[in-house]
Amino acid sequence: MSFPPGFFDRADETADRIFYAVPRLVTHIDDEAIAGVADLYEEMGVSDGDALDLMSSWISHLKRPPRSLTVLGMNAEELDANPMATERVVRDLNADPTLPFAEETFDSVLCCVSVDYLVRPLEVFSEAHRVLRPEGRFICTFSNRLFPTKAIRAWLYASDHQRISIVEEYFRSSAPWAGIRSSVRIPPGGPTDPLYAVWGVRSPRRLVLPGQSGAPGA
Repeated sequence: MSFPPGFFDRADETADRIFYAVPRLVTHIDDEAIAGVADLYEEMGVSDGDALDLMSSWISHLKRPPRSLTVLGMNAEELDANPMATERVVRDLNADPTLPFAEETFDSVLCCVSVDYLVRPLEVFSEAHRVLRPEGRFICTFSNRLFPTKAIRAWLYASDHQRISIVEEYFRSSAPWAGIRSSVRIPPGGPTDPLYAVWGVRSPRRLVLPGQSGAPGA
């Protein structure tokens, strides 16, 4: 799919490193939504493997530390304060959407309340697919709270359900994901922040039998 002109424009087009230079040791969704993210991660077994938290901060919203947790974000002080992190990487994915990891490094890739800031999402989603192990998941969660000057224009003008469709399209247009699913984890209109989730699964490794193309001696 080609996105229309202006889709990824932002009100503030200055370098993101300037905006994120000051650490923000705060939460960006309320306690109920944070618990909803943690419940989703637990259901999907994130803590049972190696996880990469993209556009991360001082908290990764996990109930239990994973086997390993790599946090990648914009502010070194925020990442240093993350108590579950085993590795920390400072990187601006809008300036460089590549991930500095080998193929099939992680069982889970996470992106919590940050997908709305990506100006090169298809490249980031393709990279997430590359670094996931077969049957690993890339899990995006979001609410309706954001920094409006840094969110892309299309996100600002979309309804919550249209935002789900936008993230689903990122998956479809970026890589051969085996399955794409979405869920309203906390409906809007209640006393807490709403919470939405969209995730994709990397295909399982294909079993090549003797005599088939790609098998030794074939």
